[in-house]
Amino acid sequence: MAVQQAAVGMRSRSQNQRRKRIVQTAAALALRGGVEAMQMRAVAERAGVALGTLYRYFPSKMDLVVAVVTEELDLVETSISRRPPTAETAAGRAVDVLMRATRGLMREPELADALVRSLIMAEAKTELGVRITDLLWRVATRAPAAEGEEPTDPPEQPDRDDAAYIRVASLASVWIFELLELLKGDRDLDEVQHRLEIAAEPLLAHC
Repeated sequence: MAVQQAAVGMRSRSQNQRRKRIVQTAAALALRGGVEAMQMRAVAERAGVALGTLYRYFPSKMDLVVAVVTEELDLVETSISRRPPTAETAAGRAVDVLMRATRGLMREPELADALVRSLIMAEAKTELGVRITDLLWRVATRAPAAEGEEPTDPPEQPDRDDAAYIRVASLASVWIFELLELLKGDRDLDEVQHRLEIAAEPLLAHC
């Protein structure tokens, strides 16, 4: 039994490493040539996997794009863990997070555009919308601690039917719209931040 469990563990680690290599390869291609450069065959060749193997991990190109964007969101979450928002209000903390995410995504606008399309048009099965809202909910409801005290963490799992969570989700929807306007060239970063601040204040006033 122990030998079987060890074999399963090694296979799982190998699969995780292969998946990570595929995503990193796709991200590198996107950084050099945009989403158009993320051709499935090119990704498979550069990652050293068979094309059929690539499709087992990512059934479509949009699934692969979402995985690459998820890596960017991982970086945002790491940044927040290391340097939590310090604004006194829930609205201020939420806007801080959204602007960090915006700046990160805009380093590669084509990936940002793919994220917007995946969220609006459901081109790929993705939990990114829920993950973004959960992240906002955590920072909005985790008030900074007084000096010498530890902050009180929110519950691990939010009640997604709760009015406060729904208001946070509404702010996430505003962000997606503003990100789309930014990609179209109808906003700049300062305008996006200003509009998010206006939207966040009433929505998160009671968080």
